[in-house]
Amino acid sequence: METRLQNSFPIIAAGIADHGYAIVDNFLTGYEVDRILALDSFAKNDGFRQAGIGKHRNYQVDEAIRGDQIQWLHYDSAHDPIRVYLDRLHALRVFLKQALFLSLVDVEVHQTIYPTGSYYKRHLDQFKKDDHRRLSVICYLNPDWSEREGGQLRIYLPNTYADVLPLAGRLICFRSDLLEHEVLPATRPRLSITGWMLDQLAELRHL
Repeated sequence: METRLQNSFPIIAAGIADHGYAIVDNFLTGYEVDRILALDSFAKNDGFRQAGIGKHRNYQVDEAIRGDQIQWLHYDSAHDPIRVYLDRLHALRVFLKQALFLSLVDVEVHQTIYPTGSYYKRHLDQFKKDDHRRLSVICYLNPDWSEREGGQLRIYLPNTYADVLPLAGRLICFRSDLLEHEVLPATRPRLSITGWMLDQLAELRHL
């Protein structure tokens, strides 16, 4: 793995330890982002479904709360440009497991599209009856994004908040159990790969 990426891992660990979240740019290069965006899933909006809230019996689709569309990713069936990211994500998981003394066993990941004007209201990523999500991790896929286009991830901190622009290649990692957050509306479609580092194997969560 490139030295620049390895050097970013301690920065991510320190940010999570000190503030509950960390941001690094160029986790994916512009070329790597372009290769992902060229896949049919993004280029043709192929295979996405409306996302919901809750889990199992409590699962429901409510676009007044959450308007994104998702497609779950699995390493064995993923295309090579996606595997580049997944390999990098697993390397980060191993590092953070050791650096932060967290039980990080696996990841679950989906591609995400927020259509123009859609949003996700303030929430926690950890379910009340399922606490296996330890860290949330998002990598953005939006070339030439500007602040006037909106689409910020708003992270709520004690007595304040931080807004994060969804710039192409930018990665944010934060505590799933502590930091409430929301996605603000944007004036163009907003794309990302969104996932969670888990304290158990991903397939066990869907049994």
